[in-house]
Amino acid sequence: MTRRERVLNAVNFRPVDRTPKDLGGMNSTGISAFAYPNLVKALGLPYRRPRIHDTGQMLAMPDIDILDALDCDVVHAAMDSHTNAFPEPEKWKPYGFNGRLDALVRQPEAYKVHEDGTITMNETLSMPPASHVFDSAHGGQPLDLTGELPHPDLNDMKKSLSAQVFTDERIRAVEDYLKRVRSSTDRAVMFNGLQYGLGYPHGIAAWSMLCLTDPDYVKARHDIVIEHAITQMKRLLPAIAPYVDIIMASSDDQGTQQSSILPPDTYRELYTPYYRRANDAAHRLAPDSKIFLHSCGAIYDLIDSVIEGGFDILNPVQWSAGKHGFREWKDKCRGRISLWGGGVNTQTTLPLGTVNDVKREAAEAASYLSGDSGFVFCAIHNLLAEIPPEKIIAMYQAV
Repeated sequence: MTRRERVLNAVNFRPVDRTPKDLGGMNSTGISAFAYPNLVKALGLPYRRPRIHDTGQMLAMPDIDILDALDCDVVHAAMDSHTNAFPEPEKWKPYGFNGRLDALVRQPEAYKVHEDGTITMNETLSMPPASHVFDSAHGGQPLDLTGELPHPDLNDMKKSLSAQVFTDERIRAVEDYLKRVRSSTDRAVMFNGLQYGLGYPHGIAAWSMLCLTDPDYVKARHDIVIEHAITQMKRLLPAIAPYVDIIMASSDDQGTQQSSILPPDTYRELYTPYYRRANDAAHRLAPDSKIFLHSCGAIYDLIDSVIEGGFDILNPVQWSAGKHGFREWKDKCRGRISLWGGGVNTQTTLPLGTVNDVKREAAEAASYLSGDSGFVFCAIHNLLAEIPPEKIIAMYQAV
């Protein structure tokens, strides 16, 4: 099998010659730029500066020789912005992060170093000297529980979205770029750039309460978001469908460490029908591509609604949250929705376990999750800065 055939067979529940693997296909299956140089060195590969494509999470774009060494089957493509399918040296500029990391970024002018060593990005996000990511107060989540719940004017929102519709020129540029990506690799292409995540637009706290107290407003907003998404799909997908395999459509974290954020019935009423409408349109316009949902947390009780919403692939398979292990997740999803992730617990096993612990868990999880196909291996979430390379290598070798 080619690598692309292996991934497509897996997500279509067909037999594969081995379990397909991913590193960095999207922004929650990647590796910290601080951990990346150690991995390069441990694999015996030439030194290079990491290309930081997600500057908030400080994620490195895995180079092709790294994917080869770990036997991974997916490449990342973000509109016409960046990819790891081929080199793009003209797009990347050196930046040293105040001596902490010799790296490549797209816009070094966005960063400013302060007297205490804190680095700010675009004057809104900050990375203190002991941190490995950029962040903002409350993780960027608005947290004002005083006064009335937010009800922004939906007509203003509609006007704002209408101004963002893809132009013909942009569509041609993205089409040409993805055509080059396809011709450069036999790996499956993960397209990152057409997201219609509904999420929690005014912060988890306020939006959760709004879902319970004013569901009609929530439905009206979701209707606008999804109609805009379908408009974008109608323009873009016919042009790019021949060149992409997986469409990363939504990053919509719906779980805490213990349970879903919203009651399952509320999620089913306010989210599922809207996602179904968008996913039905995506399947009509790109029938050979699979639609990918990223949703962190203990969402086991939402899985039926996610499937009903028309998604083909669920990530990150965070079985470590809630009371249901990876066997229960697989049994609930078997033959109904493909699982992408769940290979190693990134909260405990990777940072706190031994190399043998990591190897054992990766082998056990992958063996069960790959049963009856429908599985692509990676860790539950990004490989963070403190993870030593021998654990990463062991994880992939075990599979």
